[in-house]
Amino acid sequence: MFVFFSDILNRRVIDSEGKIIGKVVDLRVKLGEIFPAVVSVRVRQKRGEKVVFFPWQAVESINGRVISLKPGAENQTMGKTPDSTDPSKTKGEEILLKDEILDKQVVDTYGAKIERVNDLHLLLAEGQLRVVHVDFGIRGIFRRMGWVHYVDVLTNWLFAYQVPNKLLSWKFIQPLSHDPYKQALKLNVTHRTLSDIHPSDLADILEELDRHRRSYVFGALDVEAQANTLEEVDDQTRVSLIESLSKERASDVIEEMEPDEAADLLSDLSEEKKRGLIEGLEEEKREELEELLTFEEGTTGSIMTPNYISCLLTDNVDKAMETFKHSDKPLDSIAYVYIVDDKEKLVGVVTLRDLILHSPDTQISSFMNKNIIQLKVDESVKEAAEIFKKYKFLAIPIVDEKERMKGIITLSDGVESIFPEFGE
Repeated sequence: MFVFFSDILNRRVIDSEGKIIGKVVDLRVKLGEIFPAVVSVRVRQKRGEKVVFFPWQAVESINGRVISLKPGAENQTMGKTPDSTDPSKTKGEEILLKDEILDKQVVDTYGAKIERVNDLHLLLAEGQLRVVHVDFGIRGIFRRMGWVHYVDVLTNWLFAYQVPNKLLSWKFIQPLSHDPYKQALKLNVTHRTLSDIHPSDLADILEELDRHRRSYVFGALDVEAQANTLEEVDDQTRVSLIESLSKERASDVIEEMEPDEAADLLSDLSEEKKRGLIEGLEEEKREELEELLTFEEGTTGSIMTPNYISCLLTDNVDKAMETFKHSDKPLDSIAYVYIVDDKEKLVGVVTLRDLILHSPDTQISSFMNKNIIQLKVDESVKEAAEIFKKYKFLAIPIVDEKERMKGIITLSDGVESIFPEFGE
């Protein structure tokens, strides 16, 4: 039997002899399963304001507007006020549906968005009552107000239509809480799914939340997911999120970020905070970021990334392909393979297609493109935009005053530097 949580709230609770004990004011469920089971019923007694909990095993049946208890169950209370009325006093793996879920925000990890819980859909089967769906539609609001029957009559008469339920399986829901007593409040299955949401969708979710809930959700992600998400959120949110982490964790996250994105983030922090985070990085990453931070804003050096693939002038196709195969660089950073001499001077460029079409023992120098379009580290980003517009490149190589390879500007970074709204 299916039943809505709003239909259970305020139901009379009677003992085995039909005597009224009180009314249902909440249900407590235990997390840890895909569809959590109700473990106790919170009842406000008939007289006075005393609230008690009855274990679910004490419930005999749910009939109409009445919940009947088993013989002798009226003496099986589990707790009294004030602890029973304080959500923070519930066990870490348990939650109160009305106090902690109803009307609260949850993350829909299936649709990758924030929803407001208007009602809950429960299933009574084999003596257990379980939460199976969340109702986030307007019909849930009408049901709680007692209007659903009248709304159905009206819409049927006017349009031959009924407002539908909008139910989402509980297994796709991640409850949110910034209560320090509830730091562990999460479902294992949805916690794993949360990290699997695309970083852009996670960014949208985080930007919709208030500061406390945003920090809670962000803190539940693993380091890699945090790094990827920081690259997608707006500047203000990004600073807020990195400051919500411990110094050690923040350094780990920056370690995982793309160098140009990490440099942008660090430049928005106070000098003290920036220096503290940089000191916690590995030497190679630290030197990389310190160099990027020296470039003036608006120059090609300030938006370039050192993530690119390069090969020596003396390498053959087989050596270049091995370098390509073992690269962990982002996809938009490996559109081209840049050829340098023993002094790191840029002398040519090839594409993956060029490498595939030539035999493994062919010297790269024999077919590389020597007519390179490149920019200096101190040139304006507007120059990069003009090159992208004219040549339709996916990336532009950036060199220093001695024409030594320093990095590349990807198409997406180039467009964002000219049109910030593109990144937003």
